[in-house]
This record gives sequence, C-alpha cells and structure tokens, in this order.
Amino acid sequence: VQLQASGGGLVQPGGSLRLSCAASGSIFSINIMGWYRQAPGKQRELVATITSGGSTSYVNSAKDRFTISRDNAKKTVYLQMNSLEPEDTAVYYCYADIRLYGRAWKDYWGQGTQVTVSS
Repeated sequence: VQLQASGGGLVQPGGSLRLSCAASGSIFSINIMGWYRQAPGKQRELVATITSGGSTSYVNSAKDRFTISRDNAKKTVYLQMNSLEPEDTAVYYCYADIRLYGRAWKDYWGQGTQVTVSS
C-alpha cells in the first residue's frame, strides 16, 4: 500500500492550497482518512479527518478555513486550505485506515508534503 501526497508549496498569508493524497495497492476497504501536520520543534497535530460516510472533524484552528473531502472511487483524500496563516507552516501527512484483502485494519501514512506560509 502506498499513500502519495501532493499539493504543498509556498504561499503568502491569506492564500490557499489544496493537498491531495491517493492510496494505491491491493486495498479491500478504507475507513477513516485524514491529515496530520508537524511544525518544526512541535508535536504532530491532527488537522482533520473524514469517515467513509463523509463525516468530518477538524482541529479548532482549522475550522472555517480548511475543508477535508474524499473521493472513495479514487481512494483519494483532499484538504482545501484557505486563509492560510504563518502558523499553518508545517509538513502535512496524510493517513488512512486501510484493510487489505485477507488482512486486518491498519493505519498507513503518506510521505509528507511541505506547506510554507510566508510573505
């Protein structure tokens, strides 16, 4: 199983970015998908999650600015980030709770994509 994240970059404060993360491999089912982030010198922080049914949750600092969504057919999760602030600067990691054929549920992680918010 591979989770391939993309969409990070450098953006000015107030700008927007859209992160994508696609899962591939012999996947039977995907339950929760989500995004974490880790800023330099800080612990990894859960940003947003979405269930297979579309229920979402967000860290307080992301509410009203970020939107998580997913395309189950494409096995892809997205994070639309608007009104970005310098405090959003971090490496963003996607994860997914995946069941392979004949296997138990397990969390898988993407490689991380850098988001830098700076003028």
